Amino acid sequence: MNKGRLIVFEGTDGSGKATQSRLLFERLEREGVDCRRLNFPRYGEKSAALVELYLGGAFGSHPDDVNAYAASTFYAVDRYASYKQDWGGYYEAGGLLIADRYTTSNAVHQASKLPDGEREKFLDWLFGFEYGLLGLPEPSLVFYLDVPTEVTERLMRERERATHTAADIHEADDAYLRECRENARGVAARCGWQSVDCTRYGQMRGIEDIHEEVYARVKALLG
Repeated sequence: MNKGRLIVFEGTDGSGKATQSRLLFERLEREGVDCRRLNFPRYGEKSAALVELYLGGAFGSHPDDVNAYAASTFYAVDRYASYKQDWGGYYEAGGLLIADRYTTSNAVHQASKLPDGEREKFLDWLFGFEYGLLGLPEPSLVFYLDVPTEVTERLMRERERATHTAADIHEADDAYLRECRENARGVAARCGWQSVDCTRYGQMRGIEDIHEEVYARVKALLG
């Protein structure tokens, strides 16, 4: 039996990954497509404990206080546990999974900590570690939701006020977010991700408008 397919939504914080992954999942489900949805990291799970400590500032108040390789292993452990305990069998049996973040997030957020000349080496290590040594599935399709940093900063601050929640060490660092976006665009081109321009004239496109673009590309994959 053929192995499954994994569709990943990637982007910087506040770019709409959760919304777009949910809309795609719900639409495919309505159409009778057997699929499951994943979200990473899995806050509240034991396997995500180091991720939560890191993002909460327990190892330092700035993202650079934990190097890219160490931080990446925190997230990798959570994904590995999820695969082994939750969705690995479903995927191996041919299932379709839709993920909000994946290994690709380390390529976006952790590689941005490194000088330009060291990022290619890091990406080779990252993908070799997770897809090779750990045996996690490679994505069939990755959507990179591209949003200018000034727009995501505004959206995140609005979300914080509306939900009365504090930003984590990634979200609170505007300079880090700008570096992540610049790095993400290069990684998307290097890895052949599907880039989706989510803004027009400095404003976010409508959620449904973005969804229709994503859906059309997914239908081409599914046939």
